Amino acid sequence: MSKKEYYSQLIKTEAKRLGFLSCGISKAEFLEEEAPRLEAWLNQNKHGKMQYMENHFDKRLDPTLLVEGSKSVISLIYNYFPAQTPLDPEAPKISKYAYGIDYHFVIKDKLKELLEHIRDEIGDVHGRAFVDSAPILEKAWAKKSGLGWIGKHSNLLSQKVGSFYFIAELIIDLDLEPDHAVTDHCGTCTACIDACPTEAITEPYSVDGSKCISYFTIELKDHIPTDMKGKFEDWMFGCDICQDVCPWNRFSKAHNEPLFNPKPELLSMTKKDWEDITLETFNKVFKKSAVKRTKYTGLVRNIKFLND
Repeated sequence: MSKKEYYSQLIKTEAKRLGFLSCGISKAEFLEEEAPRLEAWLNQNKHGKMQYMENHFDKRLDPTLLVEGSKSVISLIYNYFPAQTPLDPEAPKISKYAYGIDYHFVIKDKLKELLEHIRDEIGDVHGRAFVDSAPILEKAWAKKSGLGWIGKHSNLLSQKVGSFYFIAELIIDLDLEPDHAVTDHCGTCTACIDACPTEAITEPYSVDGSKCISYFTIELKDHIPTDMKGKFEDWMFGCDICQDVCPWNRFSKAHNEPLFNPKPELLSMTKKDWEDITLETFNKVFKKSAVKRTKYTGLVRNIKFLND
């Protein structure tokens, strides 16, 4: 076994111990395949009012610009599929990823641990940890490192566990043995395209972000367009429709991360409770939650939009 292979194996073993579903490695280099795709997506305004998507174009495609001297991108996935869901079927819904503590905190801590372990075992390794918070094309790197393929709904898919997981990266200045991409297993299935109520999946493998329910309920700070009335299927924060209908998600298993477990109040809230939600209740139910991103006023706007 070469040194590169040994180091790669050591990192994957520790990633598993820390609770990651899987770990894959890519050479840190320019994402040639993604460049024209990202440029076209931005030119077609599929990012809506997410202006930040236009920033740092070069950094999104080249990890060596994000982390000086970087040689490897370590991609990791972490399960968030819940064991429990809210009790009232009539209640407005939030995306499963936001049920517990904000994933940024939980996974960043694990990445720091992994980097420490690499330093302890291998030596003076430099790098940075990323969890959905920098100009980095996470799904592209996860695909490149063999963790799955990009589905027609543009999410990363794995044959073993579907798509209900977070993607994170460590970009480091250590030369590692790269993995290889896997094949696409979507076949002729169009379940996600057929199920999207706002027709955000404009063609297979391409999502118009400006038409997505998640965009309207989280990213958009203005009024939600009236032509979207009646199309949200009770989603008040995010949306899981394209993942829920995906046949590969029948293999999803409940996570075992206590920090991702929802507060009992979240599970027990009724439709009426949500309609009458106060700032105090919002702060209690969503303390340290990703739902804080839309703020109390945003959530109230979304609930009102569902009911008007």
